Amino acid sequence: MTTAIVTQLNGRVVQVRLTSESSDTTVPAAEDGVATEAKAMESGAAETTVAETKSAPNPIAPESKELYWAAGSFIVLFVLMRYFLFPKLKKGMDARYEGIRNDIDGAVTVKASAQSDVAEYEKALAAARAEAAAKVDAARQAVDAERNKQLAEVNGRIAAARSAADQQNAAARAAAQGEVAAAVAQVASKGAELAIGRTPDAQTVQAAVQAAMESAVSR
Repeated sequence: MTTAIVTQLNGRVVQVRLTSESSDTTVPAAEDGVATEAKAMESGAAETTVAETKSAPNPIAPESKELYWAAGSFIVLFVLMRYFLFPKLKKGMDARYEGIRNDIDGAVTVKASAQSDVAEYEKALAAARAEAAAKVDAARQAVDAERNKQLAEVNGRIAAARSAADQQNAAARAAAQGEVAAAVAQVASKGAELAIGRTPDAQTVQAAVQAAMESAVSR
């Protein structure tokens, strides 16, 4: 079966296309449509059908083979993504997650170790401070004890010197009192002798002078 496709431009036939199952022939157009159709009839075609002028195909509408290629490409891409690309991507993401997790765990371990070291350092520092304070207190106590000992020794020496001085003063006072008592007794004895015309008893005069001196000291 032969089909004639006529193309017109501004009402004039510009091209005639003969198509069949076995061949495709394009015949140039004549000056008018009648001559073109007659020429097509004389070419020996057994059966001819004049087709109406068709509009140009839509450039946006896809063809069947394009749809088939798109579907095939999508299926191939889906298979690649499902069985090859996505498992590799998931494996890489899992490995990265594990690496990050390990880094976080390592950081937590290091932080805990650092905190433990800081706690031990603070404990050692507190022990050192306590030991230093104890040594300072012991040294202060030793200094205080030595000072008290030296003060006691000095006070003892001062007390001994004062006691010796007091004893010396007492002895000197006693000696002076004895001498004064003897002199007073002598004067009193001379006065009594002149008064009564005889020498009084020395012990009596001495006792009277001693009593008078003690009475004067007590006052």
